[in-house]
Amino acid sequence: MNVHIFVPCFIDQLYPDVAFNMVKVLKKAGCTVHYNTAQTCCGQPAFNAGFHGEAKEVCTKFLQDFEGAEYIVAPSASCVGFVKNYYKQLFENSAYKTQAAKTAERIYEFSDFLVNILGCTDFGAVLHEKATYHDSCAALRECKIKQEPRILLSKVEGLELVEMNDVETCCGFGGTFAVKFEPISIAMGNQKINNAAEISASVLISTDMSCLMHIDGCAKHEGKPMRMMHLADVLASGW
Repeated sequence: MNVHIFVPCFIDQLYPDVAFNMVKVLKKAGCTVHYNTAQTCCGQPAFNAGFHGEAKEVCTKFLQDFEGAEYIVAPSASCVGFVKNYYKQLFENSAYKTQAAKTAERIYEFSDFLVNILGCTDFGAVLHEKATYHDSCAALRECKIKQEPRILLSKVEGLELVEMNDVETCCGFGGTFAVKFEPISIAMGNQKINNAAEISASVLISTDMSCLMHIDGCAKHEGKPMRMMHLADVLASGW
C-alpha cells in the first residue's frame, strides 16, 4: 500500500523522531512510504487565528502537495481533524472544492489508519512502563478516535495501561488558547499531570505532540518526573 505522510510543523521542528518512528511502524506494516519534501503547513494556525484568506493560500498548497495521494497519514489528530472538517468549508466556493472534499476523505490520523484501514495492531513493541493515555480534543471530537490508540497499546509487551480521572478533559493547550489564557491553560495542564500522578504513571501517551508538549512543560515546572511519549514512539519501542 502506498502511503504519503504529512509531518506537522511542530513535529518537523521540535520532535522529528515522532515522524521517523511513524515511518518505521508504517514500513513494518508493509506500506511503501512517500514523503513530499515540498510540504509545509496544513494551515490550521492561520485559520484558527481568523486569517482565513492567508490560511486558504497555505491550504491550497497542501492540496497541491498531496494531489493524487491514495492515503495521507499524519501523527497528529489536530492537523488531520482540521483538514477533514474545515477544508470543505474553506473551499466551499472555490475551484478546489472537489479536491478538498477528496483530500478530506483520504487523510487519516496514524492510529486510525493502522487499526481501521490496515487492520494491523501488533508491531512487536516492548515497553516496560506503567502508563496512562491522554485523549486529545482533536482526536475525540474532530477525528472520532477513542479505542484505536488503546487497542494498539494493549498489544505492547510490558506496558501497563491505566486510565486516569477526567481522561477526556482538555489539557489546556488549544494552540493560541495557551498564549491568550495562560493561567487557565496552566491550571488545566497541572490538573492533567496530577491525575496522571495519582495513578503513579511514569509515562503519559497521546496521539498529539502539541498536547504532550504543553503537559510536559507543566510537569517540568512542577517538578513532576513524568515522560511524554507519542503513540508512534511507543509502537516503535523495543525493536
